[in-house]
Amino acid sequence: MRAFSRRALLFGSGAALGWVAGTRLAPWRGALDGVALTPVASAQMLDDASQLSATPVARHIVLTDDPGAALIARLRSELAEARSAGRPLCLSAARHSMGGQSIPRMGTALTWDSGRIEIDSTARTYRAAAGARWSQIIAALDPVGLSPKVMQSNHDFGIAATFSVNAHGWPVPYGPMGATVRSIDLMLPDGEIVTASRSENPDLFGMAMGGYGLIGLILSVEAEAAPNQRLTPTFQTMPGGGLADAFATALTDPAVSMAYGRLSVARAEFLRDELMIAYRPDADQQDLPPAEGSGWASRAAAWVYRRQLYREPVKAARWWLEAGLNPHLGGGSTRNSLMNEPVATLDDGDPTRTDILHEYFVSPERWDDFLTLCREVIPGSYQEMLNVTIRHVAADPESWLSYAPVPRLAAVMSFSQEMSARAEADMARLTRDMIEGMIAIGGSYYLPYRPHARPDQFHRAYPRAAQFAARKRELDPGLVLRNALWDNYLGV
Repeated sequence: MRAFSRRALLFGSGAALGWVAGTRLAPWRGALDGVALTPVASAQMLDDASQLSATPVARHIVLTDDPGAALIARLRSELAEARSAGRPLCLSAARHSMGGQSIPRMGTALTWDSGRIEIDSTARTYRAAAGARWSQIIAALDPVGLSPKVMQSNHDFGIAATFSVNAHGWPVPYGPMGATVRSIDLMLPDGEIVTASRSENPDLFGMAMGGYGLIGLILSVEAEAAPNQRLTPTFQTMPGGGLADAFATALTDPAVSMAYGRLSVARAEFLRDELMIAYRPDADQQDLPPAEGSGWASRAAAWVYRRQLYREPVKAARWWLEAGLNPHLGGGSTRNSLMNEPVATLDDGDPTRTDILHEYFVSPERWDDFLTLCREVIPGSYQEMLNVTIRHVAADPESWLSYAPVPRLAAVMSFSQEMSARAEADMARLTRDMIEGMIAIGGSYYLPYRPHARPDQFHRAYPRAAQFAARKRELDPGLVLRNALWDNYLGV
């Protein structure tokens, strides 16, 4: 395993852990795939960003060490203890998943919060401890004129977690974040440490990319960087159905380095107005300002965003602000500042509701079919849709659980859900209907969200899932590395 140099940059911890105070529970017994689960007299409850996944865990441990002998010994010890006790183990960061994908039921939950980064400016690469948050990576790259080539659209998450869910961003023309990763250092379930890349242990690399931590514990990630630039946006409005062509046109322009689309969510003309925003380098690239985030414009936009709830006039006003006013305001920003935004900016602060994400992937030529599906399914629910953002994802032939085997448009949807049994049942129905429709038009859905898909839908959307599960059993015969994704879909 490659060691970190003494010149590595050190940054403090930061992101919220999604921790819920522990409670006393009755002893719990059970078995999963023939692996006995040891009774535990008391447990702690751990939740994720959904606030709907409260799960008992035997232990929750926060790790703040950087990769080194002490941390490696600790991880091996925790793996051995979990194996001996017949309990699952899961290593996570911010726990922004929404269906227990980062929580081991009655097991050992490890939260890694470490931000050690070392940069090779000549090669335009960086190596980060697996627990480093994107905010820390931006802070390290920005002074040397670099930027993450691809990252999630918010900076709270850990780099290894992003690789493990193979999240994408809005830089173009790239595929998911894993496409920009050169190699990872991985601790296998038996404690062995290997390097995995496209040339070394390529099967492990492809399984860990979008493998939700089920293959091994990632220790560090080597990824590619891009030049930081001052970028200027252009805005293009169009009627529903034109966004696929707008993306195709933007992708033919090598100057476009970031792009995304928006659709109006006002119910009167649901998803019938579209907006394309493309960013190109400004003529002035001198004296770039330090990376910023969450300025007054972001806070003002968040204020309007939150007031859309059951207010159709506010939805119309928000669309006018984005599609009508913004093009006249002008002004650019650096690449790093555009990505340097926390999730908390959009927090609703309402204890009776929670924000739930969906994400669907559709080939550009089936874009009209996707819009038709959305109009048939979503308005019939009583979920309140607040936003849909469209991004382009290049083909990903490497991940065993790839959601984009061909180039696809990604539709990231945000719903405000009432925290009640009736709302959860309604959301489950909506999700299954959407997934069934997506499979019918050759699309797929994203796995880090609520586990409402039926098992047969999961396996039809992810045809290599059975092969992934079989190989995982070979690597981890004791099934030590488990989470709710495994329990609900891969282990059944």
